[in-house]
Amino acid sequence: MGDVGAQYFANALRHNMTLTQLDLGFNQIGDAGGEYLADALRHNTALTILYLYDNQIEHVGAKHLGNALRHNRTLTTLNLRDNQIGDLGAQHLGDALRHNTTLTTLHLFYNQIGDVGAQHLADALQHNTTLTTLYLGWKEIGDVGAQHLANVLRNNTILTKLILGFNEIGDVGAQYLADALRHNTTLTQLDLGHNRIGDAGAEYLADALRHNTALTILYLYDNQIEHVGAKHLGNALRHNRTLTTLNLRDNQIGDLGAQHLGDALRHNTTLTTLHLFYNQIGDVGAQHLADALQHNTTFTTLDLRENPVGDVGAQHLANVLRNNTIGDIGAQYFANALRHNTTLTTLNLGYNQIGDAGAEYLAVALGHNTTLTTLHFYHNQIGNIGVKHLGIALRHNRTLTKLDLGYSKIGDVGAQYLADALRHNTALTTLLLGWNKIGDVEAQHLGDVLRNTTTLTTLDLRSNEIGDVGAQHLADALRHTTTLTTLVLGFNEIEDVGAQHLGALLRHNRTLTTLNLDFNRIGDVGIQYLADALRYNTTLTTLCLWRNYIEDVGAQHLANALRHNTTLTTLDFRDNQIGHVGLQYFADALRDNMTLTELHMTERVMIYGDLGKIKQFVRRNQQRNKP
Repeated sequence: MGDVGAQYFANALRHNMTLTQLDLGFNQIGDAGGEYLADALRHNTALTILYLYDNQIEHVGAKHLGNALRHNRTLTTLNLRDNQIGDLGAQHLGDALRHNTTLTTLHLFYNQIGDVGAQHLADALQHNTTLTTLYLGWKEIGDVGAQHLANVLRNNTILTKLILGFNEIGDVGAQYLADALRHNTTLTQLDLGHNRIGDAGAEYLADALRHNTALTILYLYDNQIEHVGAKHLGNALRHNRTLTTLNLRDNQIGDLGAQHLGDALRHNTTLTTLHLFYNQIGDVGAQHLADALQHNTTFTTLDLRENPVGDVGAQHLANVLRNNTIGDIGAQYFANALRHNTTLTTLNLGYNQIGDAGAEYLAVALGHNTTLTTLHFYHNQIGNIGVKHLGIALRHNRTLTKLDLGYSKIGDVGAQYLADALRHNTALTTLLLGWNKIGDVEAQHLGDVLRNTTTLTTLDLRSNEIGDVGAQHLADALRHTTTLTTLVLGFNEIEDVGAQHLGALLRHNRTLTTLNLDFNRIGDVGIQYLADALRYNTTLTTLCLWRNYIEDVGAQHLANALRHNTTLTTLDFRDNQIGHVGLQYFADALRDNMTLTELHMTERVMIYGDLGKIKQFVRRNQQRNKP
């Protein structure tokens, strides 16, 4: 767009009395464009949200925007991330915040702001009475900048969310912030991820958590915290009564650190979510966490992805799930705080080394568990035997609604076990089986189940080599299903024949809303089958055809379908071979289509002149179909 386009928008904003949100991100408007918009904001009395991210705005543009904020009385959110305003620009905005009485959210992520700029913003917060959210991530404010902000937090009673990730803050800066947290009574979320606070910094923050009564969310991911830091945080959790989410992913707490946290969870009564992704936790650490869950009464989410937890660790976790008996919806019981037992509803064990034995332990537990609703088991070493045990569990389990077995080794035989289980299961709504080499034969078994299922709404079978034959089996089955709404068949070597069967499905099916056929081999002939079906289909809202073999002729078929279809809202045909002619077909069709609100195309296609028309029609539809 550039500064000229920004000037046009600015002129319109001077007179517009209804537009409340404007997103001009990624448009290279620069300082000149920032000035035009700033001048408009002095007069506009409607706009509340303005996105100007990634626009090459420097300190001059920030100065103009700052001047506008002194007078504007309606803007509540300003997003300037990914620009280059620097310390001087931060000073201009800081000066403005001393006088502004409406802005509540300011995004300054990745703007080359250092400790000097942080000081200017901190000084402004001493006087500002409305800003509740400040994003200062991806800068270099360091310990000195952290000190300036900490000084403000001691007395500020407005700010509730402070994002300081990726800022080279060490243990000294953590100490300043910790001292502030002892006195602050309003900040509820603090993000210190990807800094360098280490064990010493964790200790400072942990001591503060013993006294703080406001903070509910604390992010400390990727901070070089080891078992000593985990010990201090664990001690804090024994006493803290407000923290609900603690994110420690990408640290090195190990089994000993997991033990410290596990001991704390026996006594903590408020933490609901703990992220320990990629922390060198093995079977021993898993045992400590599992033992803690036997006694904890509030925990709902535990993330242990990419830790070397094996079969033994899985057994310990499975033993916990046997005793988790708080009713059908564990989260509801937690929210009401009426029960005094375990409440785990989500367990993520992805990227571990759990094999068939570990799967069996968990399967036995699932037969008794009545609270777990989501189980992520992707990227493990589960084969047919492990899947057989999980299938047996699914026959009896009445609470698990989502099961992710992607990137396993279940193959044809394992898929049959699952299919047999689904005939009896009445709870599962989402089943993710991507990258499992299931093949066309077992696609038939799954299809047979889909004819009778009354609960499954989402099935992900991407990258399973089902081909045209498998697509036919699924399409035949889905003619009769009344529950499935999302079907993902990307990366499956489906060609025109498979598309023909899926097209026939779309003519009859009345429940499917999303069909993903990305990265297949569907050409113009196959697209014609799908397009013809879209003329009659009245339920599909999303169709993904990224990277197939579609050319201008196929584009014409899709475009003709859009003239008649009244339900499709999202169409993705990136990375096909559609040129100027095909693009023109879409432009002409969108004159009549009033429902398509998202159209995804490849950059190299966008060089043609009809792109402007297409974007115009899509924007028209977006405005027309706003709630």
